[in-house]
Amino acid sequence: MTKVNRRNFLGKGAIAAVGGAAATTLATPALAQDSIELRMVTSWPKNFPGLGTAAVNFAERVKKASDGRITINILSAGELVGALKVHDAVQEGTADMYHSSEQYFQGKSKALAFFAGVPFGFTTIEANAWLYHGGGQELWDEVSAPFNVKPLACGNVGHQMGGWYKNPITSLDDFKGLKMRIPGIGGDVLKELGGTPITLPGSEILPALEAGTIDATEWVGPWNDLAFGFYKVTKNYHFPGFHDPGSIVSVGVNKEKWDAMSEADRALLEYCAMAENVYNVSEYAAKNATALETLVNEHGVNLVEFPQEVYDRVSAAMPDIISSIAATDAATQKVADGYREFREKIVPWSDIGDGAYYAKRRG
Repeated sequence: MTKVNRRNFLGKGAIAAVGGAAATTLATPALAQDSIELRMVTSWPKNFPGLGTAAVNFAERVKKASDGRITINILSAGELVGALKVHDAVQEGTADMYHSSEQYFQGKSKALAFFAGVPFGFTTIEANAWLYHGGGQELWDEVSAPFNVKPLACGNVGHQMGGWYKNPITSLDDFKGLKMRIPGIGGDVLKELGGTPITLPGSEILPALEAGTIDATEWVGPWNDLAFGFYKVTKNYHFPGFHDPGSIVSVGVNKEKWDAMSEADRALLEYCAMAENVYNVSEYAAKNATALETLVNEHGVNLVEFPQEVYDRVSAAMPDIISSIAATDAATQKVADGYREFREKIVPWSDIGDGAYYAKRRG
């Protein structure tokens, strides 16, 4: 197997009261605080497993943590705005927050795509390390501020599968002329391979696949893919996905609304988002395992590993792809540089700490 040089792919370019009087004194400010109602729009079908339910989980955490003082009313894709218009709604103040994926908004700034998933980029744990300890959140805040948004990580689907193909990929030539639903930087990679990337919200993918509007699609992984029923159209399920190794799911809060909140309320939202970020990826790992068994054993799905030449080609193409994206504007360059610098720090440890163990465990 060809050794992939992954280091250079980004290029250079409840407070307790002591006595009755103290309890009364401490309780008064809390009772005096105003209740807050927030309207959240999402990019997901109502209660869709893992994504739609993560938005619900987050809202429930906030309500419980605030003792019912902060409530979040959820509007699923299409109820107020379309799935891909949620960022606009929050920016303009039509909604107070969204739950979505930043890769859908790269038309506003290519920098936002780095806060979803990057081909041959961060895994989930690496993405969290970057956001929480490597300056990633600060860069995300800086990029989002001009759009009147305060972003937070509020979920992660983990490593995605490579997608569903009507005709299996047996060589690089099979990508030429391929029409595939794939957003974000993964779409830039598909262009490099000779295909045509198409961005569609989740609810529109199966009809497009059935109608032949697209030849292939990636979505997430076994749990979500089973729910959408892609196996009804094709049995060719490719792995591992090179396009999105640890996809961040985000909450974006209208920045004017965020700035008007107390420091305590902002912290409450932040910590509830962190909690869902951890819970969500753990749920995906558990549910994906069960769903994969169902897809293979009950629906006759074929697991197809991409040829090694696909990974080699993508790895070789990434420096130029990222350099081109980074050159879009100064903000994107800054984010790309920050991403690359942290990747160079963390990948050697990931290879030793995780990668080597996985290889040994396989035997």
